[in-house]
Amino acid sequence: MADFAQAAQRAHPLQAGQAGIGSVSVTPADNATRVSLRARPDAVAALSKALGLSLPLKPKTTATAGNRAALWIGPDEWLVLDADGSSLVADLAKVKVLHSAVDVSHRNIGIIVSGRGADAVVNGGCPQDLSLGAFPVGAASRTVLGKIEIVLWRTAEDTFRVECWRSFSGYAYGFLQETARDVAV
Repeated sequence: MADFAQAAQRAHPLQAGQAGIGSVSVTPADNATRVSLRARPDAVAALSKALGLSLPLKPKTTATAGNRAALWIGPDEWLVLDADGSSLVADLAKVKVLHSAVDVSHRNIGIIVSGRGADAVVNGGCPQDLSLGAFPVGAASRTVLGKIEIVLWRTAEDTFRVECWRSFSGYAYGFLQETARDVAV
């Protein structure tokens, strides 16, 4: 007879820890609740009220309130994160306007790149202009890192949050670690 193992709680794919190379660190972000939110302009006010923050309406912008953040991804799309792990979907389900709210918490992984030279590390695989003038603190966008799609959010002058799909997280983490070694200052 074969022995069967019981599945345990899902392990974070980047459990290996962090890489601190020179002045830049690459670390897995803490777990968070994530929702992919789609809605028409006439639903934004009601959804904003339910979330407790004003959904951003301009490209590359974000809004934060406490541990919640909403990142503008497209004309009718936001990535909403909650570091407390509260149920964003439950909050949005109470709203009586047409919208789509899909919990993508188990699909996405966050990686934090911080320190002097963090912009150069991300630019090692992202073609976007990450100068403070073009991509200021609070800016967010859907872009690429190497061969994968990511959502990039600048949370401080020298800190970025990279959101990618779990299945690509090992690639993204390794890519950023390798670039950090190349950029070490």
